Amino acid sequence: MKVLQINSVCGYGSTGRIAVDLYKILEEQGHECLIAYGRGTAPKGINTIKIGTNLDNNMHVIKTRLFDNHGFASIKATKEFIKKSKEYNPDIIHLHNIHGYYINIELLFKYLKEVNKPVIWTLHDCWAFTGHCTYFDYIDCEKWKKGCYECPQKKEYPKSLFREDSKKNYSSKKSIFTGIENLTIVTPSKWLAGLVKDSFLNVYAIKVINNGIDLKMFQPTKSNFRKKYNLINKFIILGVANIWDKRKGYDYFIKLSEKLKHDEIIVLVGLSKKQKSDLPCNILGITRTNSTKELAEIYSNSDIFVNPTLEDNFPTTNLEALACGKYVITFNAGGSGESIDEECGTIVEKGNVSELYDAILEFKNIGVTKNKCINRATLYDKTSRFEEYLNLYFSIE
Repeated sequence: MKVLQINSVCGYGSTGRIAVDLYKILEEQGHECLIAYGRGTAPKGINTIKIGTNLDNNMHVIKTRLFDNHGFASIKATKEFIKKSKEYNPDIIHLHNIHGYYINIELLFKYLKEVNKPVIWTLHDCWAFTGHCTYFDYIDCEKWKKGCYECPQKKEYPKSLFREDSKKNYSSKKSIFTGIENLTIVTPSKWLAGLVKDSFLNVYAIKVINNGIDLKMFQPTKSNFRKKYNLINKFIILGVANIWDKRKGYDYFIKLSEKLKHDEIIVLVGLSKKQKSDLPCNILGITRTNSTKELAEIYSNSDIFVNPTLEDNFPTTNLEALACGKYVITFNAGGSGESIDEECGTIVEKGNVSELYDAILEFKNIGVTKNKCINRATLYDKTSRFEEYLNLYFSIE
């Protein structure tokens, strides 16, 4: 069996790691896989196609900023990729993130309809069925159910500086994304599956397959992290994200820092250099790392993991924290709370910083054995989770 995966990135970020993990499991079981990606670089030893160049990416960004037409640039790059895809001739095509300034969705789906191969589309957010945004929960927008217009998030990713064209984008996506004979939608969370059922993508079969992580990499790991950053005897409240913005809960960590006692400190991983320079003294900022070993060390040396996301699908950071033996506290937002139970985590009211801090203090005073968290993480072992993908491949091949 030959599987072609398509994603914005390869090997880093949650979706990039998922694509590579699935690639490796396919290879281990004697199958062939190729990953086509649009940005950054790929790990060595992975069979890949780079879609377009840095210039193509930049031109796609510029057109998005000027015309609010994300997904409709990169024409030449997409045509060249489609030619290579035809040469590869996969048995199954597996889409992940097709947004990210690298591919033309109209040409891609025209090819998918013509080639008539089985398609799996794993949605990692809501972009596929909106006229602009990737998420809409925290502004309580429901326009996507009937048809987008006058988007209140025009300047959110994928940002448009001038034009607002969500009505046209919505109509175009609906026409482009429907009409494939053999397409199955996969969502990592029940929450996102519920949204898809209310969207124009409900014409397709929908299956929930939780994200999986590498439990050999993410496990309790000893290091000198506390000594390195002078955090011995500190109660460490950890937050991890690829990009820290309002949706990921950055502002809530700033508010939380105002409540901390002298022996408590927040560590945020994934900050920009500018964000690091603006932090209060009781928040330690660390820029993004692509090293899973370093991440595992940081998780392991923290006391608790806090994820104040305002909307998220099925965050792998929660799973990684659990696997390293850490209790998870998260807002009641999206599918973030689906990975925990009452023995290894707490779900608090979205946006309530006082309740968030109370939950932290309760854990600090009572504690929990890390084994309960580690046992919970075994539910999300990538091997068993990705076995579900293999079963799906065989069922539609």
